[in-house]
Amino acid sequence: MAAIAEKRSDVLYVKMLGGFSMSYNGKTIAGSSKSSISQNNALLQILIHSREKGVTRDRLEELLFGDREVDNAHHSLRSVIYNAKKYLEKAGLPRVNYIISEKDAFYWTNEIEVEEDAYEFEKLYIQAGKETDPRQRLESYLKASYEYGGEFLPMQTNNVWAVRESMRYGKIFAECVENAGKILRELEDYERMKELGQYASVIAPLSDWESLTMEALVRMRKYDEAIRLYEHTVNYYLDELGIHPSGKIVEWFEHLGKGITHQHSVLEEIQKDLNGNDSEAPGGFLCIYPVFQGIYRSSRRLLDRMGTSAYLMLCTILDGKGNPMKEGTVLDRLSERLIESARTSVRRGDTLCAYGKGQCLILLVNTTREDCGIVQQRINKSFIVGRQRISIKYDISSVGPVRTL
Repeated sequence: MAAIAEKRSDVLYVKMLGGFSMSYNGKTIAGSSKSSISQNNALLQILIHSREKGVTRDRLEELLFGDREVDNAHHSLRSVIYNAKKYLEKAGLPRVNYIISEKDAFYWTNEIEVEEDAYEFEKLYIQAGKETDPRQRLESYLKASYEYGGEFLPMQTNNVWAVRESMRYGKIFAECVENAGKILRELEDYERMKELGQYASVIAPLSDWESLTMEALVRMRKYDEAIRLYEHTVNYYLDELGIHPSGKIVEWFEHLGKGITHQHSVLEEIQKDLNGNDSEAPGGFLCIYPVFQGIYRSSRRLLDRMGTSAYLMLCTILDGKGNPMKEGTVLDRLSERLIESARTSVRRGDTLCAYGKGQCLILLVNTTREDCGIVQQRINKSFIVGRQRISIKYDISSVGPVRTL
């Protein structure tokens, strides 16, 4: 990551990425959770961010007051500007005319130098696009990526202009990471690719940047780290969104399986490693979805040879009105209870995994349709407590064998 430059005392430093704050001469003058959404700061955010082009009076009034009924918008704007100037003066900034009015437009003064992180980030991105040398382009894209501190003014979710800028900066960040990742891949610099993926995953969560880290780990043959990352990512996406990660990380998980090699060993040692700590574990085999997928496909191939039947069961938590529950902290706890209830209600030879939020998949092998009903009763008995109105919906499908010519 780029080194942090020493701050000058005569510059107003403004943070708008990942939050809002202003500091001058080493002192924070704005940025608390309450002040960050005040009208004073809303005015300063608009003017400082638009300081090159300025903002017309009508546009400024629209951004500040929106659809609210204001008796006299011009008077209200003058009042906000007056209060903002007093606020800055009291905060210790030099006594100048901070907000200038020219030809029915407003501008931030040129007498106080400003360094705004969003502006600097975009400037670095533009510079990176102009670089002709691949290594210099890489360094520029990396510098831009690490300059990005998160969503633009994340507290201003009700302001359309801030939301649009947030989306625009998010796209720029994605382009920086993708371009840097492409060059790192070409240079086979997987260590820095891993670091970039880790940073991007933290600064822009739920954006699938884990796949970049996963790729780097697999290419470096750090398989244990890759497996831990995959399991953590799957659980994280399930907990936060109730979905599985994109196909990219699953693809690299499959690459992981192809890439793992072992030293020669005797069968006894191999079997011991395969057994792990599962030999005495009660209940069904709980695994992550890709493992479940592999077991399901293998089971389909064996059905004809085994002369047995198998069933796939999907358990879905329903609320008191009979609708699937899809979000909420209560669902998080119920999902954990569903998994544990299902695991302890099936046999050791059965396999299960978490699917979506509030959902569980179970593969029941060597069983009958009637036995599926018994499993449902066991899960209900373990899951449903007292007179709670929460229930479980069961969808069951026969698993047919793979037909070959």
